[in-house]
Amino acid sequence: MEVEVIKGTKVLKVRNKEDLEALEEAGELIRRGELVAFPTETVYGLGGNALDPEAAGKIYAAKGRPSDNPLIVHVAQPEEIKPLVREVPEVAERLMERFWPGPLTLVFPARPEVPRRTTGGLDTVAIRLPAHPVALAFIAAARRPIAGPSANLSGRPSPTTAEHVIADLAGRIAMIIDAGHTGVGVESTVLDVTVSPPQILRPGGITLEELRQVVPDVTVDPTTVQDTPPAVGRVRAPGMKYKHYAPQGEVIVVEGAPERIAARIAALYDGYAAQGKKVVIMATCETASAYGERRTAVVGARADLGSIAANLFDFLRRFDEEGVEVILAEGVEMVGLGLTVMNRLRKAAGYHIIKV
Repeated sequence: MEVEVIKGTKVLKVRNKEDLEALEEAGELIRRGELVAFPTETVYGLGGNALDPEAAGKIYAAKGRPSDNPLIVHVAQPEEIKPLVREVPEVAERLMERFWPGPLTLVFPARPEVPRRTTGGLDTVAIRLPAHPVALAFIAAARRPIAGPSANLSGRPSPTTAEHVIADLAGRIAMIIDAGHTGVGVESTVLDVTVSPPQILRPGGITLEELRQVVPDVTVDPTTVQDTPPAVGRVRAPGMKYKHYAPQGEVIVVEGAPERIAARIAALYDGYAAQGKKVVIMATCETASAYGERRTAVVGARADLGSIAANLFDFLRRFDEEGVEVILAEGVEMVGLGLTVMNRLRKAAGYHIIKV
């Protein structure tokens, strides 16, 4: 296994099954109360012992994360949720059978044994079982449930590569497990099963339409779809804060019919470029040709919203590296993964939205 030390943080490159045996060291770090960044199928997580309030405190400190923003707990087997929750509703059993392992987080009533520093002060706990062999091997090696928010500085675009984690957290944590690029590219869907009907608190890798195939009356929290800054009081789940996932440059989201979006973005681009701003258009492949010689980055296809989700955070971070000052992003239809993409884009833009 290839090992590198960057700013005092050990980086392990896991590339085959034999490398998984080396994760025992990562597990030992967790048991000692240290933090380890690890890959999942969605984004990289920042792991700590979910049952150790001091480890939870270290996670908040490393990320610069508000302490009222709950942490998602990761387990390696479905039965590992039993010591963490007061009850498992029948609807949750059906959802777990269908979507675990996978990018679905379920919110349960928490047992007192789960520290309130892990739950952000709530009496509920958010739990998921990731669908990534390295994540599962790491959790098993730790022999502890793993509290694991995204492994980035709070408010920044989530990390989909170990390089993103290194840029944000090297020198702040003990270890980073590098298993290459993640697959889904956006965080898990958070579904509250303590209410009836169950409610999506954060759209993610499992779509509303997929959930309704199992539970037809699933609803969506209104703050996840509105186009103005939400008035969020007590945070019920990660990702519900007003501004999130934001690059250093200004993001402007243009929403409407694709041809009208392209015309407005082209005019906006010319205006900002005339001011001497470094501008980029984050386009879909269906409309990219409409921008001519203007600087355009094709993030994916409207016909394949999964491609946009997989690339979104990677592009936002790339724009930071290039010193982009203004990012003009095309909106997409809010169906399927489009709901997730638009939730992330609107938050990255601080709800700077132009409708055409």
